[in-house]
Amino acid sequence: MAAKRRTEMMEETRAKLITAGRKAFAEQGFAEASMDELTAGAGLTRGALYHNFGDKKGLLAAVVAQVDGEMAQRAQAAAVDAPSVWQGLIAEGTAYIQLALDPEIQRIVLLDGPAFLGDPSQWPSQNACLAATRQKIALLQAEGLLKPVDIEAAARLINGAALNAALWVAASPQPEVILPKAIEALTCLLSGFLAGRSGAEPE
Repeated sequence: MAAKRRTEMMEETRAKLITAGRKAFAEQGFAEASMDELTAGAGLTRGALYHNFGDKKGLLAAVVAQVDGEMAQRAQAAAVDAPSVWQGLIAEGTAYIQLALDPEIQRIVLLDGPAFLGDPSQWPSQNACLAATRQKIALLQAEGLLKPVDIEAAARLINGAALNAALWVAASPQPEVILPKAIEALTCLLSGFLAGRSGAEPE
């Protein structure tokens, strides 16, 4: 029981730090967020942050993983009511790019994340997105709706296109102007995978 309680306390501490970090990084940005203020706000010490995450960048990685995971869930939810797998793929990509307008996502995942954690395509949180896209591509190809392209390559290119479009929107001084251009380009790109010469969308 003592070991279980200790584990629960460690999980509670991590959760408090992630919540505090998420708030601080969203409001102030990673560079400006103070570790002392962040930990004090959570009722914890710097030592707790170092013990659980190693350093401030480790906490950012945990916060990015949480927010990026929520992005994927929200994008996938947008595809649930789509009338077909193909249209669901379009809806998911569109929703992912649209999330670049969310101030919290914009600051934490699309601006500070790449600046301090490196290439987003290498983040562990992107693996779930890639797996979901891979499944959709495999299903569409099995139904004869896509060209016989390599599934892994197609999934990585589609995810990369949506991710880079979101990064472009987030970094733009006029994101609302860039957004429809990015969505239109992604839709055209995806249409290139369709089987047949016409490129018409499947029913």
